[in-house]
Amino acid sequence: MNHYETVFILNPVLSETQIEETVKKFEDFLITNGAKMVSKEDWGLKKLAYPIQHKKSGFYHLFEFQAPGEAIGPYELEFRRDERIMRFLTVKLDKHAIAWAEKRRTKLKANA
Repeated sequence: MNHYETVFILNPVLSETQIEETVKKFEDFLITNGAKMVSKEDWGLKKLAYPIQHKKSGFYHLFEFQAPGEAIGPYELEFRRDERIMRFLTVKLDKHAIAWAEKRRTKLKANA
């Protein structure tokens, strides 16, 4: 099981319900393909550095999870097929990135 992190940007014209459905869809997809969710974060509506699909903002979400390597291909294919997703990036975390992510999560919990 490898440790991964995915950040994806949802279309800003979506309703709150549509956003929740989309996030749940991708979380369920990971779990059914043998992944274990480590954390989920909703970063909210943010201004983009440059327009994507003529939009100047988007809803950001972060998933941190452990999954077998063969689950990532179909997972990213789902992102490409979903028109509600404007951009996504999945990276495999090394031991230093895992430690940094853990430290960041504990800091967020302390501030909350």
